[in-house]
Amino acid sequence: MAKNKSNTIHGKAAGEKHSKSFSGVHTSRRNFLKSIWGWLGVILSFEFVWMAFSFLSPAKSSSGKKKNFITVGALKNIRKNEVVPVRSGKFYLVRQADGELLALSLKCTHLGCMVVWDPAKKHFVCPCHSSEFAMNGTVLNPPAPRSLDRYPVIVEDGIVKVNIAKPVKRS
Repeated sequence: MAKNKSNTIHGKAAGEKHSKSFSGVHTSRRNFLKSIWGWLGVILSFEFVWMAFSFLSPAKSSSGKKKNFITVGALKNIRKNEVVPVRSGKFYLVRQADGELLALSLKCTHLGCMVVWDPAKKHFVCPCHSSEFAMNGTVLNPPAPRSLDRYPVIVEDGIVKVNIAKPVKRS
């Protein structure tokens, strides 16, 4: 039996594809796309592992303590019986009649709403459920279960600084 040479083109069967990569290795379009998808899967897997590791690893601690402290200003500029809102630190700085300084959290101890200072009533009011707090942070009108949280206050060389690292919970 003699083969019919009319079905061949340049030594290849009529249905075979002609493809050569630059390196001289024969590769089909299907194999090329499979390899691209494979490499994309490998890259995506590495990215997923990196993101999971970043999420599960502990947060880096700050090298200095300065980030935990917020400088409010000079003590001489804060009058007695004055309430100064410090929104960047999420607290109110209160200077009482005897000169004592308190840094009170903005968060209501009931459900965490932001309390506001009412200068007419001279106390803090929670707009969510009408809890009221005295100038020193104690509860005047429930449903708040406890007094406003405090932050430690430090006065260095006449400058008032508040440590916002961890609020002190009060009963």
